[in-house]
Amino acid sequence: MTRDQHTSVSNQPEEQVALAAEQALFQPPSEGVEGTAAQAGSNGLEQVEGYVRPEYDRMSTELWTPPTAELPDIGVASFGPPRPAAETVHGPDDRVQITNTADYPWRVHASLLITAANGDRYIGTAWFIGPHTLVTAGHVVFINHPGHPDHGWVQSIQVMPGRNGPSLPFGSVTSTNFRSVRGWTVSGDENYDYGAIIIPTELGATTGWFGFGAWPDADLLKTTGNISGYPGDKPPGTQWYDARGISSVNPLKVYYDIDTAGGQSGSAVYRVINGSRYGIAVHAYGGATVNSGTRITQPVYDNLVAWKA
Repeated sequence: MTRDQHTSVSNQPEEQVALAAEQALFQPPSEGVEGTAAQAGSNGLEQVEGYVRPEYDRMSTELWTPPTAELPDIGVASFGPPRPAAETVHGPDDRVQITNTADYPWRVHASLLITAANGDRYIGTAWFIGPHTLVTAGHVVFINHPGHPDHGWVQSIQVMPGRNGPSLPFGSVTSTNFRSVRGWTVSGDENYDYGAIIIPTELGATTGWFGFGAWPDADLLKTTGNISGYPGDKPPGTQWYDARGISSVNPLKVYYDIDTAGGQSGSAVYRVINGSRYGIAVHAYGGATVNSGTRITQPVYDNLVAWKA
């Protein structure tokens, strides 16, 4: 991986964030703060009423076409109209709706209302890693579409933790302070598609947050991945969860057959260890048979540590 591509950039020139000091690869993960923690199963799944992890092998590549969302997924701004394999439900839809969104861990996930440079509005998802920092996809905070009126940093993002349709159990906070890296903002490379939202309050101290860490390939391939977020094909502002084993990894990405849809860009791909939750990737893309996220490698870890400081 190219270290320069992970050089941190900000829409606040006076707040450019340097890379954290070099640290040993695969160091212990950053701890989350749980508050009143919900129980998680020993199989790495969240214990969600009505959710049963399917045991069948998905072989079909037939793609499911969602109905039109009220607002478009932020990915459309960078990539154009949804591609044939945009963030995808593969075969039967295994997702279940989370209704107790005011409880941990569900309140860590935030619904986003994004206003782009040209005033266009989009939806996305983010997750807390500290009192004032949420992680999301790079294309949520920076639209990489040269020549498009929305190209560049977005104007603002309204952050709504634990949203449940019209209900906002923790209210909302609007941010105009964002982070990403040169690999995304300059190169538009999906391997570096990650970023952060810095909010002007300490709302994360109320919701709690997730830890995150960089793990070796062999460990990730034995891991159950969990994703919860705000898909645009479901009723607006409702949170949906799914989980499945990690399918494959490469040096920069993690691949999984976990059902998602447009609007979930920026969701945490996380694992459960002894009841604690740790991000392993940032969900960003779909595929014909698997979806994928930007892997939390050591340089990504270093940036997240710096951004949450």
